[in-house]
Amino acid sequence: SQRAVAAVTSIKYVILNPSLLPSFGFLFDIDGVLVRGRTPIPAARAAFGKLVNPQGQFLVPVVFVTNAGNCLRQKKAEQLSHLLGISQDQVMMSHSPLRMFKRYHKKCVLVSGQGPLLDIAQDLGFCQPITIDTLREKRPLLDAVDHDRRPNVLVSEISVVLFGEPVRWETSLQLIIDVLLTSGYPGNPYGQENYPHIPVLACNMDLMWVAEAQSPRFGHGTFMVCLENIYKKITGKDLKYEALMGKPSRLTYQYAEHLIRAQALQRSWEQPIQTLYAVGDNVMTDVYGANLYNRYLQESCPRARLQAAGLGDTELAPAAAARCRSVLVCTGVYDPHSEVALPSGDSVAENVFHGHRDFSFDPALVEPDHIVPDVDAAVDLVFQLENFAPR
Repeated sequence: SQRAVAAVTSIKYVILNPSLLPSFGFLFDIDGVLVRGRTPIPAARAAFGKLVNPQGQFLVPVVFVTNAGNCLRQKKAEQLSHLLGISQDQVMMSHSPLRMFKRYHKKCVLVSGQGPLLDIAQDLGFCQPITIDTLREKRPLLDAVDHDRRPNVLVSEISVVLFGEPVRWETSLQLIIDVLLTSGYPGNPYGQENYPHIPVLACNMDLMWVAEAQSPRFGHGTFMVCLENIYKKITGKDLKYEALMGKPSRLTYQYAEHLIRAQALQRSWEQPIQTLYAVGDNVMTDVYGANLYNRYLQESCPRARLQAAGLGDTELAPAAAARCRSVLVCTGVYDPHSEVALPSGDSVAENVFHGHRDFSFDPALVEPDHIVPDVDAAVDLVFQLENFAPR
């Protein structure tokens, strides 16, 4: 009948009309944007109601980006399941980009942090992970100088992976320094010739984080400051990183873009993803990182992008987005009603920059493109900017 033909034509138009296909994607922070502790922020439910269709499918590609690194991404996805059904492939932990560093997967790696470290390392693709506790147990002091009795725990081709802050900092600091200064054979005498040292990869550079206490608590970035300064005090040289992951690292945003494009491909959305909208509550991580990545997109050619990110020999494709926009919400770290104003570039420069040692400060990077009350308003804003009306 004519009515049936018209219906089919209408369906084809909805599917094929490029104006109804997303050319953008969302990068959502979790803590302070979607939840506070274990409590969902009310605006998150409203936002998700606009992001999914009646069948529960996302209308645009979405990745949830957190600097947490003490659990598997499956666990984080389960924690978010009370908001809506989320696939683990949409969740990006601070350590997720390590999946692309395949050149280290067959090597022995010493892992530092807390939580199910071996499970995390193996899930990322590492075949020979060793924890600090294992190293401590297998390297008794008396075996240190007897080469014949050294347990076969570490080999010369070893790397150090820092997932997050450990529980016993003094033990981890001591043994990591031992490994670095002996090229993987702790217990041997320190050697000044062991430089450049064995590879170190670090996740989550947050100096501090907000918990139930009134004041911020030490984060993994503080542990890294300790490690860097101890190493330099002993050797007179800088500790070098093969890669730094977690916001605001551009490597994190490039991997997030990779996940966005994978979602679009899976849904057969042929419209190229041109714009990434990074929604977060922290000026020094979410805003700084999104603006840094946007600058990277504007200034680099595709090949240079991949090499600069330290991923020249991985399976990660070069960045392809045209821009990355920062959207700051007021439900977390940033509070517009507090007596402390949004930090300007000048005020941060005059006081102190809490970013990592290897990140140079630029006043323009802490200025958000947009400030909105909450994540629901962020979704409305982006849909308006993109002229996107899915229904």
